[in-house]
Amino acid sequence: MQEFMNTAEVADYLRIKERTVYELVRTRRIPCSRVTGRWLFPKRMIDLWVTRNAELPDAGLQTAPPVVAGSHDPLLEWAVRESGCELALLSAGSEDGLRRLAAGQALVAGLHLIDPDSGTYNLPTVAAMGRLTDIVLIEWAWRDQGLVVPPGNPLGITALEDLKAKRARVARRQDGAGTQILLRHLLDQAGVAYDELQVIDPPMRTETDLAAAVLDGKADCGLAIRAVARRFRLDFVPLHRERFDLAMRRRDYFEPALQTLFRFTRSSAFAERAQELGGYDIRETGRVVYNA
Repeated sequence: MQEFMNTAEVADYLRIKERTVYELVRTRRIPCSRVTGRWLFPKRMIDLWVTRNAELPDAGLQTAPPVVAGSHDPLLEWAVRESGCELALLSAGSEDGLRRLAAGQALVAGLHLIDPDSGTYNLPTVAAMGRLTDIVLIEWAWRDQGLVVPPGNPLGITALEDLKAKRARVARRQDGAGTQILLRHLLDQAGVAYDELQVIDPPMRTETDLAAAVLDGKADCGLAIRAVARRFRLDFVPLHRERFDLAMRRRDYFEPALQTLFRFTRSSAFAERAQELGGYDIRETGRVVYNA
């Protein structure tokens, strides 16, 4: 199915009447955008909207498992391991993390979801989570995002426009990953059509997988954070700065595992590791970004 649906298509997709869709639009209860006089509905946001409003009566009473779902982050992975917080990582993308958080399958979700309309991170998506009314967003870090390319940048890539002009093989992330959503957003801003790129399959499940594909010569480039480029000794073309947050339910913020993790972020070891990895700004790590 296409990335955007019109009113009739979203009604068919949701198996409801078209007039019901118009009522949801009128009352601002469904994700949509008005473009040249027509209402358009991003499919990925509709899928999230359905998940967020699912009826799970027992989820609010059960304790979620000690799992950090959502997007992968090298600094977070290291801090979880070194802090002794006894959390497990399940990294399958930002939108997957939100779904697991809503379903009570994870204690925390790591997010870096850009809102194409406002350019802000995570807040529009989390604020729209109608079913979970006690969501808290805690800032983890600001990160440098850009194109990772082989050492020496043999194709001379300096901007997104070069991906098409130089017929670069582009490694991609899976749909629903924050990096893949950002890639499409940046391409739109640059006036480059995603479908005209030489995108390779299958999608990479993590940024480290993507960087490994570039290092092994299976791809010419891909969007990832600076820390991953440094780890794999790849060159880096900076494009964007993004905020990575941790989403959780308000009551779970006080769980011992999370308090152990946040306490560790105030240590000198954490600051030194962020500096070593590169591309991180942790000056406001732990700040409450949103409290529903």
